[in-house]
Amino acid sequence: MLKTRFTEMFGVEAPITCGGMTRVGGAELIAAVDNAGALGFITAHSAGPPEALAKEVQRCRDMTDKPFGVNLTILPSITPIPYDEYREAIIASGVKIVETAGNNPQPHLPRFKEAGVKVIHKCTSVRHAVKAQSIGVDCVSIDGFECAGHPGEDDVGGLILFPATADRLSIPIIASGGMADARGLVAALALGCDGANMGTRFMATKEAPIHENVKKQIVANDERATNLIFRTLHNTARVARNAVSDQVVEIEKRGNASFADVKDLVAGARGAIVLEKGEMDAGIWSAGQTQGLIHDIPSCKELVARIVREAEEIIRGRLAKIAA
Repeated sequence: MLKTRFTEMFGVEAPITCGGMTRVGGAELIAAVDNAGALGFITAHSAGPPEALAKEVQRCRDMTDKPFGVNLTILPSITPIPYDEYREAIIASGVKIVETAGNNPQPHLPRFKEAGVKVIHKCTSVRHAVKAQSIGVDCVSIDGFECAGHPGEDDVGGLILFPATADRLSIPIIASGGMADARGLVAALALGCDGANMGTRFMATKEAPIHENVKKQIVANDERATNLIFRTLHNTARVARNAVSDQVVEIEKRGNASFADVKDLVAGARGAIVLEKGEMDAGIWSAGQTQGLIHDIPSCKELVARIVREAEEIIRGRLAKIAA
């Protein structure tokens, strides 16, 4: 058993999380992650409106008696998003762990604290992690440049970002980005973190609610099979390399590209076709560089058990021999 500040704070067996993932983080996957001994987060926006989120939480609770959380990503939007209503739906449903991401979660912290909800805030830089600690979050998940989704604009990999963050924080830290196996978990612990967050790795599991073609593509891809899009728009996103993301990159290379030039290519409805129907060039879909470390499609239980077992073997075996 691997015991860290993270496992103690959140009452889980393994120092592993499955953070929020758009169109992936539903009750079936999160319950499977929790039953495996890790900590999963239902993705609030993917569940639908606040009242639908409450139903998704109940569905997850029907499938597991283990702790689980909800991811609430706070982003600017043309159409106002009822974040206060999502927050209240989380509290009313009895969820006691929230993963926030995107903008500053400070406006929501008093209500979460009042309700006894622990907050993990996802950051992409040391300065943002320091700020998150100062406003009272309980834990920070720090995203390295290798991650899927939005790695920020500093381009700092986990090997530097994780220990640099650990040097500045006193609260528990979860290493995110580049995590897919026991070696990554042990490295994260050695770099001062208390656990590891995996996204792309959990997409390639039996319980992930996405098309089998996507899972097989993750296994087939290597660490080079991603594109960084929106670089010129200062909103960098790492997505899987395919015909559509290649086209977005080429448009940005021409210079003076605006979001209007690529919006039809990156539309969420097109990405949904990839995940739901397995049409791999229908749109963009998020994936990290960890694709190069993923070689099978196990159940969540098999995956978490293997990572914990192999991490213990590394710590007690190879590393102990080196120290001796």
